Amino acid sequence: MARLLLLLAVVLIPVVLVNAAIKGTPFHIRGHVYCDTCQCGFETSATYYISGATVRIVCKQRENMVTTYTMDGVTDSTGSFNIKVEDDKGDQICYTKLVSSPVADCKTPDLGRARSQIILTRSNGAISNLHYSNALGFRKEKPLAGCTELLKKYLPYDEA
Repeated sequence: MARLLLLLAVVLIPVVLVNAAIKGTPFHIRGHVYCDTCQCGFETSATYYISGATVRIVCKQRENMVTTYTMDGVTDSTGSFNIKVEDDKGDQICYTKLVSSPVADCKTPDLGRARSQIILTRSNGAISNLHYSNALGFRKEKPLAGCTELLKKYLPYDEA
């Protein structure tokens, strides 16, 4: 029995100490924002990334969907964002979402790519401070010329 308790202590104490050490460490949420130039709902070779787009992190209580946290970030020259979140959000529902685009003809959020769920807790055993959001996309008002030809590369071959 004493050996079992000693074994448990040797295994559990380091886990508790590591969790306590990283608990106060902020999360960094990274992702990028693009312009869907062909209105396809995904990134293509004609996609470009938007500098100066605003992205928001939102967290809500799971029980009543009341917003408890928001934080905005802006994309850099490569269309990438890195938003620092100080606190563990536990069981809350958190996501990134598009707020605005500085590109005049690419301002409409693509409904399928306007938000991305993210995890902002360490209670699930995650020890990394770096978490990623799926790419977020705005749609160009009118597709570029040549999109029809480009999309043929992405569609399955049709023998009929």
